[in-house]
Parts: sequence; C-alpha cells; structure tokens
Amino acid sequence: METTPQATQRIDKWLWYARFLKTRTAATKFVTTGKIRLNKTRITKPGHNVSVGDVLTFILHQKLRVVEVVAPGTRRGPAEEARTLYEDLTPASPDPESKAKPNSDKSPGVRPAGSGRPTKKQRRERDAWVKQED
Repeated sequence: METTPQATQRIDKWLWYARFLKTRTAATKFVTTGKIRLNKTRITKPGHNVSVGDVLTFILHQKLRVVEVVAPGTRRGPAEEARTLYEDLTPASPDPESKAKPNSDKSPGVRPAGSGRPTKKQRRERDAWVKQED
C-alpha cells in the first residue's frame, strides 16, 4: 500500500527540510523568536502547521526571503531536492552597479572611522591626490 505525503507539516521541520536552517533546533529557535510570517501573520509556535500554497516571509542572513510552500518535505535531502519544496517569490534586489560607491564623492584622504589602517593601494591613491592639489 502506497502512502501519500502529509498535506501539512510543522514549520520548523519544513524549514529544516528545505535547508533554510542547518539544524532543527536552529529552526525551532528561529520560529520561536517570531522572525517569520505565515500568510502575513507572525507566528511564534514551531509546531504551527504549513500546507501547500502558504507563503512564508522572513529575513535570514540579512536577506529578505519570500517563499511559497510547494510540497511538504519527507526528508532532509540534497539541496536540489530541497529546492523542489518551495518557489522563491523574493523580490529582485536593486542592481548593485546602480548604487554609488560610498566614498565616491569624498577625497581619498577621508576614511570612515574605525576602518583600520589604509592598504598600500589606498595610501598611493591618497599620495597621488595630495600631489595633484599642490
């Protein structure tokens, strides 16, 4: 007799199966801290069930993730298998080339506080800039 996968699954288990977090304990702590939303509702119970079609929204590793549950997991398999459990709906991030460099309008001699010693290349750029002004 063939068994079909369950229609719902605990959210902490699903996050672990989908390889968003390395351990089930980490997934449980992540949900308990309230850092995840299920269909726009914040949840804090790791035993909360997710089902096919649910949308999860969370920030993980300083990156916003929006995923739709496509299937419940049956095991923590390889990454290719984990990607079949969800569809990534994350909005595209702005083009990194469109952002200006943080120090583009400043002279090479101005450095952010606490950034450490300048590299040899940065010292040469500063010296060249100082010579131009003389």
